[in-house]
Amino acid sequence: MKVSVSMYSVLSTIQKENWSIIDFINYANSISLDGVELLDMFWTDKAQEIGPVKAALDEHGLCVSAYDVTNNFIKETKAERAQEVDVVKDGILTAKALGTNVVRVFCGDLSGDLTYEDGQAWIVEGLKASAELAEKESVFLAIENHGLLAGKSAQVQEIIKQVDSPYVKSTFDTGNFLLVHEKPEAAFDRLKHDIAHVHFKDFRKKRTDETVTGFRSLQGDELIGVIPGDGEVHLAYIVEGLKTIDYDGWLSIEYEGLEDAKRANEEAVRRLRQLIQ
Repeated sequence: MKVSVSMYSVLSTIQKENWSIIDFINYANSISLDGVELLDMFWTDKAQEIGPVKAALDEHGLCVSAYDVTNNFIKETKAERAQEVDVVKDGILTAKALGTNVVRVFCGDLSGDLTYEDGQAWIVEGLKASAELAEKESVFLAIENHGLLAGKSAQVQEIIKQVDSPYVKSTFDTGNFLLVHEKPEAAFDRLKHDIAHVHFKDFRKKRTDETVTGFRSLQGDELIGVIPGDGEVHLAYIVEGLKTIDYDGWLSIEYEGLEDAKRANEEAVRRLRQLIQ
């Protein structure tokens, strides 16, 4: 298994220090990573930047573990949903250009009175349409269990089953299951044969004396991002499980806490390397 860090993992530093993608790649090289996870949200001008980004990756010998797109299939008109398919298709081609065969995708977000049941058909429709290009390009669309709409392992598994493509799999986010009140270990046991990419993340419950704003769960609890190993996720269980199924893909750190992001990610890398050795 190989270790990467998601660019989203240093979001606070990016905002504070005005980092470019190349700044992030330089940072990743400084902490001896195998690769980086890049996101569509961080381009300023992709056509102009992608060449220098590829050159920086080559210079440091870094791979791209996954390319993340910010799509949302929960749109009420067919034209809007078609635009979201275009977002994913563009992500597939960008992933190929960056040398990765994994595109992290979302299902969508809750809005108004819509439920998962209301939006499931739109999600499946969008992923089926996107999978046509994914299959042609041999790129995996890896659904992240993200947010409160399709965040449960049974929902992700059902979507994968309905899309019925060998190139539609799971981005298994170890922390996000806590937001929908599901034990990450149980979620792993359900999805372990569908995993194409892993987000290494952890949360703890907000203390009553804290005034910071956390991530709100399906039941209204607030969770605080922490360095993996400091929260509620039994990360060793998941890593050992990945070894058991001979997973040879990427473990990508995605830190969403309040500490200095650079130091937090460095510690997360150290801990993850200890677990996988």
